[in-house]
Amino acid sequence: MRSSLVARIVTWVVAFLVGAVYGLAGTIAQTYKFGWFPLGLVLAVIGSGALLIAVRLLTSDRWAALATGLGMMVATLIFSGPGPGGSVIVPQTPEGQFNPGIVWTIAVPLLVALVVAWPDLSRARRNEPSKVELD
Repeated sequence: MRSSLVARIVTWVVAFLVGAVYGLAGTIAQTYKFGWFPLGLVLAVIGSGALLIAVRLLTSDRWAALATGLGMMVATLIFSGPGPGGSVIVPQTPEGQFNPGIVWTIAVPLLVALVVAWPDLSRARRNEPSKVELD
């Protein structure tokens, strides 16, 4: 019992750290545009969503997915603001232009909520009666 609790806590800490790395990478990359197309934002959202889904499916643990998402959100919050030297990783866009930073800031919590709240369908599949085909 005790060793399984320690293993789960270690899993949550590792998931948080991995999420923080993805959050930092997404926060930096979301500003990249290929012409008019916000390629960095699209790739950051897809990569973060894929990571959250992978953690949820591989661990079968909502808490690990939540820890990953919290890591992403904390990294986004920390690295979106002005740094000690005044530098800003996520620059403010001119008024009236598309701001990928706002989309990124909103997309991460929405992805986390969606993946964590998604119902566990494995129990429903196990309880499903077996189907017998008749000729």
